[in-house]
Amino acid sequence: MPDRGGGPTGPRIRVGRPSRRVRTLLMTLGVLAVLAMAFVMFAGFWTDWLWYRSVHYSSVFTTTLWTKIGLFFVFGLLMAAAVGVNIWLAHRLRPPLSAMSMEQQSLDRYRMAIAPYKKWLLIGITALVGLIAGASAAGQWRTWLMWVNGVPFHQKDPQFHLDVSFYAFDLPWYRFLLGFGFAAAVLSVIAAALTHYLYGGLRITSPGGRATAAATGHLSVLIGVFVALKAVAYWLDRYGLAVKSSDFKATDNWTGLRYVDANAYLPAKTILFCIAVICALLFFATLWRRTWQLPVIGFGLMVLSAILIGGLYPAIVQKFQVQPNEQAKEAPYIAKNIKATREAYGIKDVKPESYDGTGVVGKDAKEKRDAADSAASYRLNDPNIVSPTFQQLEQKREYYQFPMTLDVDRYEGQDTVIGLRELNLDKLDKRNWINDHFVYTHGYGAVAAKGTETAKGSKGEPAFTEKGLPTSGSLGDYQQRIYYGEKTKSYAIVGGPQKELDYEQAGSQKTYSYEGKSGVDLSNPINRAAYAVTLSEPQILYSGAIGEGSRLLYNRTPKERVEAVAPWLTIDGDAYPTVVKGRVQWVVDAYTTVNNYPYSSWTTLGDTTADSLSDKDSQRAVIAQQNRVNYIRNSVKATVDAYDGTVKLYTWDEKDPVLKTWKNAFPGTVKDKSDIPAELKEHLRYPQDLFKVQRQLLTKYHVTSPGPFYNGSDAWQVPNDPAKQQNSSVPPYYLSMKTPGSDAQQFSLTTTFTPSKRPNLSAFLAVDADASSENYGKFTLLRVNKGDPYGPEQVQNKLVSLPEVGNFIRDMKGAASDVLYGNLMTVPLKNGFLYVEPMYVQGRKSPYPQLKKVAVSYGSENVFADNLGDALDKLFRTNGGDPDEPSDDPDKSGKPDKPDDGDKQKPPASDNPRLQEAIDDAQAAIDEGKEALKEDDWEAYGKAQKKLQDALQRAEDAQTEEPAKSDKGGDKSGDKGRRENG
Repeated sequence: MPDRGGGPTGPRIRVGRPSRRVRTLLMTLGVLAVLAMAFVMFAGFWTDWLWYRSVHYSSVFTTTLWTKIGLFFVFGLLMAAAVGVNIWLAHRLRPPLSAMSMEQQSLDRYRMAIAPYKKWLLIGITALVGLIAGASAAGQWRTWLMWVNGVPFHQKDPQFHLDVSFYAFDLPWYRFLLGFGFAAAVLSVIAAALTHYLYGGLRITSPGGRATAAATGHLSVLIGVFVALKAVAYWLDRYGLAVKSSDFKATDNWTGLRYVDANAYLPAKTILFCIAVICALLFFATLWRRTWQLPVIGFGLMVLSAILIGGLYPAIVQKFQVQPNEQAKEAPYIAKNIKATREAYGIKDVKPESYDGTGVVGKDAKEKRDAADSAASYRLNDPNIVSPTFQQLEQKREYYQFPMTLDVDRYEGQDTVIGLRELNLDKLDKRNWINDHFVYTHGYGAVAAKGTETAKGSKGEPAFTEKGLPTSGSLGDYQQRIYYGEKTKSYAIVGGPQKELDYEQAGSQKTYSYEGKSGVDLSNPINRAAYAVTLSEPQILYSGAIGEGSRLLYNRTPKERVEAVAPWLTIDGDAYPTVVKGRVQWVVDAYTTVNNYPYSSWTTLGDTTADSLSDKDSQRAVIAQQNRVNYIRNSVKATVDAYDGTVKLYTWDEKDPVLKTWKNAFPGTVKDKSDIPAELKEHLRYPQDLFKVQRQLLTKYHVTSPGPFYNGSDAWQVPNDPAKQQNSSVPPYYLSMKTPGSDAQQFSLTTTFTPSKRPNLSAFLAVDADASSENYGKFTLLRVNKGDPYGPEQVQNKLVSLPEVGNFIRDMKGAASDVLYGNLMTVPLKNGFLYVEPMYVQGRKSPYPQLKKVAVSYGSENVFADNLGDALDKLFRTNGGDPDEPSDDPDKSGKPDKPDDGDKQKPPASDNPRLQEAIDDAQAAIDEGKEALKEDDWEAYGKAQKKLQDALQRAEDAQTEEPAKSDKGGDKSGDKGRRENG
């Protein structure tokens, strides 16, 4: 049968060229596609430029852009030239193909195929490698700017005695150049070898010589260049030992030389450098000798030396010299690491002060009670808990919200909890493009409350000092509209024909039209088209809601804006609002960091700054330009205006060489410290993330002696948050308090330490957090030198195990309410530590928690009361107060009554059998409690306390019975015993 499908036996079908109309259409579509792609690329560039110009930081954009462009073209051209020249040279050095072997005959068809396109192929290959190399180099713009603008630290490393700036600014750039050189050499060798093979310079199966003299000389020179670069790498590796990270028993993330580095690796690198130089010269010598014998021998020697000298020898030194006496061998290097780390993290002046820590109520209870009043401004309103209270009482409208964790500031000398009423578009009843971006554009007002007290006559609500919509109170008159905030993440189009909703009051809506100069003008059609592409919103092109005066606001979170205008800074996780000169200003702390400080141990900012609050609120995470660092300074204080988004950067650490370097790179972007307004300075504070990094380092680096540091015998840890169920670090707390030796309270940032893997308190750390104070940044580290005082988790367990607390919790659960534990504040007081914890109650159908109780602990005394005053009275037995637990008053010898295995003395016997039985049971319960405390078994301790309470109650009941009458003239010691035990 014939093939009717048009096969060999069927009819032929002629396929002609497309018609002119089709070709024109295809060409037009192709041009339009290219233009569309070009406009998309242009739109991204143009919108970035418009934004930077709108915030008056166009110099940051241009400096960064031109640096990237310069690096792209310089290194792209260098790589393209290196590869292209070697391909051209290999082609030019090709041998004449007079006698064609089978191998060459098979390659001939490839040569013929590329012959007409050799020039274009060469251009394509070189362009491809140039683009890749240029893009990689453009990413090194920070490294280039730090190298070219670097200033000295005026500190030298202890091994090579070079300025720290060499490691921080120079060495990273040299390593980039070296890596680029290696890449160029390898690509050139590969390209040249393939070209020589294609044109017969290199032969694999052909008889005779495997390579022509020209190919041998060409490739040997390229390999010689590679080996020469390896020699340079060996030399730089010597300095790299000072910033090398390694695992070490003494500390995690160890950086710097150890004994084996200084005595094995360092000389090995020097020897390998010399061998590599000789090997490179041997490769270069093939230009005259035309033989691979000596270079190959030299290269083999270098590889063997790298294995023996660079690997085996240091292992032998470590095994037979270091390990038998590691502590003594490593002691000098540990001392260098301690000194460098304390310097790099700003804790070199932190010195532990000896502190008793084992305070007891004692005979001077009234004096301690009086001292407790002025020891601190106890912040009972926990900013981590009262946000729902702010939300319920001051939200006013569903589309407003407060942050999950409120901020702590100071107003008129009062610790104040403050939050902004920001916009929450997710709560709008009707979501559409106009509502989301034109009508609901801003939040309204700051709400503040006293940190130390609740409202009079309330059920535990905060005492608001600024409230309402619009707000009124102690903050005075200020611009209340919040266009820029932590929760404001969508763009808004304001100032045009479409009116905005300002706020609602008494059932009526107030409208507003933005009057600020912030944002990008959208009256220009090119701008509208560019943003329609960038924001993927075509309605921006034709919407009638956009017209004359319309401005686009975006990048609206404070941290986002600061990071954009200063991409060389690392941003603190917590931006906080403050009202200054009639404006709401966001304050953002920013850090300069490097990761090449010699001998300073590394830390990972994301891990070190994590605590129970960042677990709860991911928005409080640090924005890290370099997440792994070993040098940090709070060098910049930034502000962002909540109304017009104005960003200002102020110098804070005027001595920081890293900041000086960046100011050289971006002149005029950071204002002088003297330009900080006095009103703003009153609200600046010591940043939390820096403090968390420093406290984590101090868990080990409070030890300055190499021996104990190596043993880890005095290592500390940051305790877990006792108020949380998950194992996450307790956050530091802002608190106005007195430190030992001071006469007045100072706004401070505080934390506690416990011994490694133990719950007892080992130290207390506070830093002066008031930027207007002369002692700002001064640390107070109180090291407990006596006994084992209770740590935060132990105190929490003791407070929870109080019978009154248990009864309270049961009552609340019975009333369908939950008990929430506030921040457990620790305050030094008269050689001891006073713990204060507010307790909140929230009904399961109630929208917010209320402060109901306060628990207080001092020494081994623990009390629970309706308010702080009553709790302190009860604790120190003043104004009729009476603690519920046995006293820890000193006995006649002056020693406190602490758990003691040898303390088994029983109370005098009673002639009342029921009373005697109750006393014996009470003594047994006390002994059980002591044993439980020794084992840190808090469940057993709680059971023992219940037994004790039951025995005491039975003893009290027995006392009401008529005691047995004694015989006339009988022993009266029974009466004395009954009085003592009654």
